[in-house]
Amino acid sequence: MTSNRRTFAIISHPDAGKTTLTEKLLLQGGAIHLAGQVKARGDARRARSDWMKIEQQRGISVTSSVMTFEKDFDSETITFNLLDTPGHEDFSEDTYRTLTAVDSAIMVIDAAKGIEPQTLKLFEVCRLRSVPIITFVNKVDREGRDAFETLDEVADKLALDVSPQMWPIGMGGLFEGLLDFRTGLVARPEGGSKEFLGKREADAAIPEQYAEEIELAKVGYPEFDLEAYRNGDLTPVYFGSALKNFGVEELITAIADFAPPPRPQPAGEELIGTDHGEVTGFIFKVQANMDPNHRDRIAFMRQVSGTFKRGMKLTPSGLGKPIAVHSPILFFAQDREIADTAEPGDIIGIPNHGTLRVGDTLSETNKIRFTGLPNFAPEILRRVQLKDPTKTKQLRKALDDLSEEGVIQVFYPVIGGSSIVGVVGQLQLDVLISRLSAEYKVDAGLEASPFATARWIKGSDAAKDTFEKFNQGNIGHDRDGDLVFLAKSSWDVGYQQEKNPELTFSATKER
Repeated sequence: MTSNRRTFAIISHPDAGKTTLTEKLLLQGGAIHLAGQVKARGDARRARSDWMKIEQQRGISVTSSVMTFEKDFDSETITFNLLDTPGHEDFSEDTYRTLTAVDSAIMVIDAAKGIEPQTLKLFEVCRLRSVPIITFVNKVDREGRDAFETLDEVADKLALDVSPQMWPIGMGGLFEGLLDFRTGLVARPEGGSKEFLGKREADAAIPEQYAEEIELAKVGYPEFDLEAYRNGDLTPVYFGSALKNFGVEELITAIADFAPPPRPQPAGEELIGTDHGEVTGFIFKVQANMDPNHRDRIAFMRQVSGTFKRGMKLTPSGLGKPIAVHSPILFFAQDREIADTAEPGDIIGIPNHGTLRVGDTLSETNKIRFTGLPNFAPEILRRVQLKDPTKTKQLRKALDDLSEEGVIQVFYPVIGGSSIVGVVGQLQLDVLISRLSAEYKVDAGLEASPFATARWIKGSDAAKDTFEKFNQGNIGHDRDGDLVFLAKSSWDVGYQQEKNPELTFSATKER
């Protein structure tokens, strides 16, 4: 029933070319008609997936958006749901959670730089969930490292088998095209811009120095094995240049042919498959104020099972009482349309006024709880200083909203009045200040906090009470009222853990 859905994300380091690739995939699917370079001036030439003000100023993707498009293949039409993950090194928590909602990922690597730290971090999150990965080595039309070097790095750093599916004939200034191992066709650069305009040669003559390389590449690496790929043990590797259209069509065909259809999702001990008898899904992201004219909040739900119909009543696990979903939204870069139906693997937006939260399960009977959507311990903690003390109430609401959305985490210390915000990366702090002022009209600043990290405290109520009594200066509560240890250093965490063996100091909290 739902084998024609592919829900995937693109993971990469900033500047590896993710936004350009996203655009070219949308073009391939006929979803947009003009690919404009993201950083070019003028709104018409902005990437359609970046819409928040701070993104427009910096030319980077900050929020994860969803883009749905379709493409016809020989035997069927495939619906692709592409989740855009912020590649910016500072914007990781939202990214981590987006990766819980996909069935596969494309890892984009810059041919000159290889695997960068951020890509590695995102890869680890994929590995935690055994998300299969297709690798795309981008920018082969520029000077880059030797292709074998890149392949070996992927194999070593990620402990994956690599299986090249195509090969660049020369690189940079010597680039003469791409050989597709499956079809034997060579895609050639054309015209002054040396881009791919559709010309593919059969039985193409390949210069001798490259013919040897190609032979080596074919025999030196394992053949593609669908099962190994879907288990997350092997990655097929594609080469190309998103900017010049090389390798894009082969990549989208690979997602259609190899990437898994919607996978079962963990709910405690059991796995809920697409054929489970009721409509179920989970909220992996909440975005407030997507439309500045209406202070709306949209909860992004990954549908897991059943056929959703507009107007259906679903019960969110956090609320316990059913809500009718009257205007579910399907996303299409900046355009949105009302969805009459949705199938497993689809991402639908549910407008609401703060009733839906990240981590909520939605279902018809309210008997299922999906697991595996964590909060991560923040690596940067700052005190919030309000410039106008009469706005305390607005600030509290704003911080609660933004923490629910996953932009920040907020902690309220037991002693001392200032709220403390925690983030995984610096950029989130800029986003916080910009959104406090733009959306909530709250003028606030941030100052250093005495704390370096936070840990959720788990254990018996008696043990927690005793700990709280003796450590009041280092205790706070998160927005759910859960007890948090605000530590001055990681040494501090280890010391307290040793002193209080009956308590757990956890770096993640299941939402």
